Amino acid sequence: MGKLQSKLRRRSDLYRAREGAEPTPVHQVVQYEPAHSDAVNCVTSLNSDLCVSGGSDQAVVVYDWRVGKVCRCFHGHSKEITKLGCFAGSTWIFSASRDKSVLMWDFTGGPNPIQSFCGHELVVNGVAVSPDGSRLCTGSRDNSMCLWDVESGKCLHRNTISRNLVTHLCWVPGGTSIVQTSEDKTIRVWDSRTWQVTNTFPAKQYIQTHCDVNMNHYYLLSSSNGFGGHGCEATLWDLRQPGCKVVEYRGHVQTTACCVFLPTSIGSPALVASSSHDSSVKIWDQNTAACLFTLALDGSGPLSSLAPCDSSALLCASYNSGLHQLQVSAGAPPSVREVARF
Repeated sequence: MGKLQSKLRRRSDLYRAREGAEPTPVHQVVQYEPAHSDAVNCVTSLNSDLCVSGGSDQAVVVYDWRVGKVCRCFHGHSKEITKLGCFAGSTWIFSASRDKSVLMWDFTGGPNPIQSFCGHELVVNGVAVSPDGSRLCTGSRDNSMCLWDVESGKCLHRNTISRNLVTHLCWVPGGTSIVQTSEDKTIRVWDSRTWQVTNTFPAKQYIQTHCDVNMNHYYLLSSSNGFGGHGCEATLWDLRQPGCKVVEYRGHVQTTACCVFLPTSIGSPALVASSSHDSSVKIWDQNTAACLFTLALDGSGPLSSLAPCDSSALLCASYNSGLHQLQVSAGAPPSVREVARF
């Protein structure tokens, strides 16, 4: 009888293993104090310890992601926050909104904005600060790009291009150029001195949703909307050869909302991260376009934004479940796991 029970138990164990029913250790995700009461639309790094996020709740929140604590919460917009920008090495924060304005905040200052930039006729979807902090660039669905004096809040230049519904923009590190993506599927490079378009990249098949430039200012990333696996890619371009497409990162099945260069680690390949409306974050080999890891954040809804904090920490904004702190582990291949939500 004992032998029969033992045999049946082994068969049962084998069956459960085949069915995937064996209990496995579950990694516990720490739940911190939530940063927002609604969807989080954007997140960026203020410094190595603090991030800034903007949400549909109209709040701009500074959060210490290492300890899970809200540090500051700014209110001043009348509609949801769309994009954020920070001036490196400072405590300045710039928030763009559907209320057509951009507000400037000081993390160490009072509760009110220290400057406002008003002049767009529709939602502002792009904001970037010059490397010296003296100029602010904004882009809107009103087809215009504006250059502002940060100190006075005065609009210095405005240029309107038909059908240029701006979706995102970034200032090339250490340079005078600004890159912007648009709903007309085109990527444009602007010269901040002449406020003219100096280069236009070939139009993609779908709307371009986001862009990022790496620190050596040689390469540009753009991401694409799409559905059912069509479109949904990120693209690596060579800024030294305008229009030169290097590789494409394909694997998401819904809109790729954000794509960023990850900080480089000695001895590791250059990496790119992307987030999608399909609730997944993917890590790619920058040069080969091989997908090295996929993290599914089930139930999070569309993933709207990514912010690298250091070589091992990546923050991800979501519509349904707040902000996700992800740990990127170097290796061959690298791996990603969620360690906290807030």
